[in-house]
Amino acid sequence: MKKQAIIIIAIIVIIALIVGGIVLVQKTGKKELKLQTAEEMQNMLNTIYSSEKVNLPQLETAVIDVNDSVQVSVFTGLKSNKNVEELVVSVPLMNAQAYSLAIVKVNENADVEQMKQEMKDNIDMRRWICVSAEKLYITNYENIIFLVMASEEWAKPVYEEFKKYVGNDIGKELEKAEEVDFELPPEL
Repeated sequence: MKKQAIIIIAIIVIIALIVGGIVLVQKTGKKELKLQTAEEMQNMLNTIYSSEKVNLPQLETAVIDVNDSVQVSVFTGLKSNKNVEELVVSVPLMNAQAYSLAIVKVNENADVEQMKQEMKDNIDMRRWICVSAEKLYITNYENIIFLVMASEEWAKPVYEEFKKYVGNDIGKELEKAEEVDFELPPEL
């Protein structure tokens, strides 16, 4: 009788150790992702930009003063800076290249989906003098909205690397393609 009790207890202990080990591996296998400060967002960008899949011109990354509603609007398309807590942007050093990236931390109570839609609807994809962005991608990770617009060749890899960085744990994805609304003269 004692032998059976010892065997049963040993089996229970082994099962508990196995289950505990699995839970521990799952918890340590998933990295703790922090994107709440401008510095953490910039570190994320450094990781994204260092990917072999991303080939971009020389960029300047900056933290924008969220009290400057004009700058917030230019880089995000948002009509108000009311729910914006942090804004990190990345643009080419040479202004004649169509590339713009914005990472927006929004207030916890903000309607992220509504803000993403407002960004998509209002961002100026032609804000450069001689060029325009072909493609716009927007999504979010929790209260962080990620927007990138450029040529497909530049925007898509950056967008995919963001999704990879956050473990594809993203919100609704929005896309927009540049609409050409001009006609060439008949002689051309």
